[in-house]
Amino acid sequence: MTSKTRIYLIRHGQVVGHDQPRYNGQTDVGLTEYGLQQYHRLREYFSSIPISACYTSNLTRCAMGAEIIAGIKGITPEQRPELRELNIGVWEGMTWQEITERWPDEWQARLKDLVNYRVPQGENLLDVQARVMPVISEIVEKHAGEEVLVVGHGGVNRIILLNVIGASLAGMFNIEQNYGCLNIIDFFQDGRATVKLMNSREETCPQDRNGR
Repeated sequence: MTSKTRIYLIRHGQVVGHDQPRYNGQTDVGLTEYGLQQYHRLREYFSSIPISACYTSNLTRCAMGAEIIAGIKGITPEQRPELRELNIGVWEGMTWQEITERWPDEWQARLKDLVNYRVPQGENLLDVQARVMPVISEIVEKHAGEEVLVVGHGGVNRIILLNVIGASLAGMFNIEQNYGCLNIIDFFQDGRATVKLMNSREETCPQDRNGR
């Protein structure tokens, strides 16, 4: 049987300001009480899963959750700034309504070319892909045959999943990533990869953990 690395890829818990659509980007926003509860429920789920390592974005909303979950295994999460969310430049921290009112032309330009358009002082999706995917490849190579937790962001996770299924980055928002969701991806040493689970909420995570 071909050796594989299983990555449990989760999105951070609910954040302050979640009730209004906004671009937090790399702004270091905090978690809500519910966001913390999501991490603690995931901690229970991972109590019986033999993860051997944990990698996380170094933004608080991810790093805090990585510590909560990995702590049950006595694992110290490795913070990787490459796993940060898309830098959305001058739009960081702003609601969609604020952006469309202040930068209507730029908003439309991004909608028309989601992959290549860069918000002033920010990144585009190709930039994020170029920094995120080498880290994922590194994790897969380093942890062959192991199970690893990765705590990321909505945009970052979508890029990883699209790469795995061989889809265009233009389909970014065809994939949902709810706060606190779980994705499971198997990476095989022969180069294949399979998405086993996508956007599962912590309260509905699969209970049958056999057949890994």
